Amino acid sequence: MKIGLVGKPNVGKSTFFVAATLADAAIGNYPFTTIKPNHGVGFVRVADPGAALGVQSAPKHGKLVGATRYVPVELVDVAGLVPGAHQGRGLGNQFLSDLNPADALLHIVDASGGTDAEGNSVAAGTRDPVEDVRFLEAEMDAWIEGILRDGWDRLAKQAQASPRKAEAILAERLGGIGVTEVVASKALRDTHLAGKKLMEMTGNLSDLAKALRRAAKPLAVVWNKADTVAPEALARLEKAITAPSVRASAQSELALAKGAQAGLLEYAGGSDAFTAKTALNPAQQKGLDYIREHVLAPLGSTGVHKALETAVFTLLGRIPVFPVEDETKLTDKDGRVLPDCHLVPAGTTARQLAGRVHTDLADHFIRAIDCRTHRTIGADHELAAGDVIKIVAKT
Repeated sequence: MKIGLVGKPNVGKSTFFVAATLADAAIGNYPFTTIKPNHGVGFVRVADPGAALGVQSAPKHGKLVGATRYVPVELVDVAGLVPGAHQGRGLGNQFLSDLNPADALLHIVDASGGTDAEGNSVAAGTRDPVEDVRFLEAEMDAWIEGILRDGWDRLAKQAQASPRKAEAILAERLGGIGVTEVVASKALRDTHLAGKKLMEMTGNLSDLAKALRRAAKPLAVVWNKADTVAPEALARLEKAITAPSVRASAQSELALAKGAQAGLLEYAGGSDAFTAKTALNPAQQKGLDYIREHVLAPLGSTGVHKALETAVFTLLGRIPVFPVEDETKLTDKDGRVLPDCHLVPAGTTARQLAGRVHTDLADHFIRAIDCRTHRTIGADHELAAGDVIKIVAKT
């Protein structure tokens, strides 16, 4: 699972990326600071089942803070997008290529309106941030439509004599950008093209491209620099778009994360509060007072972790489940307690979870055990968020 950070240049994408991952990436107040994609690991929070089950969890990946588990997810910060990117302007071709592996997108937008369409700094309020949302969606739609139209007539004629379904043909053609048969089927239903031949779709390729983009690359908007914008203005922005959105201050999260890393602060990512662990100089105190008053108080957090969680849990519909090998001690073969948390699609069955752990477990699946209730469950039993599961398979 990969979450792509997208947007035009100079809106805080790289700041968001570094704040979420504490990775080494260039940050600058000018367009195209990011040239090649940055890869890193961020974290989403889930309720850890350990305390409720009377054990102390020992995560193999991520970390545990109190009763909250921080589960790692991969982030990709790609080059900024400018108008005409689908025709190769700016770093458009590279951007769109780098975007292919992403399962969901977080569109980082300068909510203050302080960057023009090309990513150059302008006076705050000069640019309507809603236009940035619309332009990025339009560029991606045009990119996908261009892929569809390239050789479409020949493909449609060949498909006339083929028994293959349209969704299978579309998935084969667009598999590189994440279009599966399931995604294609949803797009065809959304555009009322399900059951039709490709030749009958020729006049609807623009609508089909939009539907494919929404299904293959679900997107949420992050209103970055929200601390500099009046609440009523933020409400207008949220009302003007249909995508889920999150108010955020990536710069504030970066300051708090760096402070905690340096041992100056006690701060858990995504929290609504922090405490100083040592004496601070006047400049540090002033900056932290600003974050407390203008970010955490009105927004409830810096919004960075909330944005990642919106991508994982809202856009991708993932739920946390915890496989173990010993249903009594809740450990793996090495004795680690609740070591793994898998973020699986809602509706995942016990057998499908077994396959995620190891293909042999799915191939030789016998049954599973719900470690909370100690009941046996079958292969087709759909798992719920927070389930702790023991897989039983033939050796």
